[in-house]
Amino acid sequence: MALALAEAGANVAITSRNKERAEAGASFIAEATGQPTLGVMVDVTQADDVESMVRTVVEHFGSIDILVNNAGVNIRKEIEAFDEESWDLVQNTNLKAPFLCARAVAKYMRRQKHGRVINIASMLGSVALPGRGAYSSSKGGLLQLTKVLALEWAPDNVTVNALSPGPMATELNKVVMEDPETNHYFIDNIALGRWGDPEELAGAIVFLASDASSFMTGADLVIDGGWSAR
Repeated sequence: MALALAEAGANVAITSRNKERAEAGASFIAEATGQPTLGVMVDVTQADDVESMVRTVVEHFGSIDILVNNAGVNIRKEIEAFDEESWDLVQNTNLKAPFLCARAVAKYMRRQKHGRVINIASMLGSVALPGRGAYSSSKGGLLQLTKVLALEWAPDNVTVNALSPGPMATELNKVVMEDPETNHYFIDNIALGRWGDPEELAGAIVFLASDASSFMTGADLVIDGGWSAR
């Protein structure tokens, strides 16, 4: 997604808890696109870290116009098996972090009367599956946060939308895809009959970040291969 934004002309900041990974990602995108990039180490579940990261980005690029909240974690357990620490990890990463990041960019975007906030949610924010209690709760909360922020920030021309991917062939889903029974279940329920490629989200990200979506806010753009059409 960051590569797609850079290819569309955006200056891109890549963030990670690992400094080397952030800088490597930024360097890769810079070399591939020629766009200015920045790698920033940050723990997005910590308010002070987030505020510092946003200041660094603004100082480097001069402004911040687009925020993509894409940090995520999924722990698959039935509710009785969840310990408090695991539950909190999912909620803090998937819901608290987008709140902290959105709050940190608000003063810049609202003051400049322009901004795009894109929250990467999930079809599991609105469709339930067993063993996904923590994840679905966090993504459902993120969808509601998206709507509230959209209403609060609309007067300042800051749009806030969600992008909800369906089953994607990512590292997060590797364990599911490698289990024959579970993989078969997912394939059977995806109308297009296959897992999605993360690159198939690129066009949607560019759309939501661009002026093409200027009259769209508080919405959830679902890209799930037809899962939710059933």
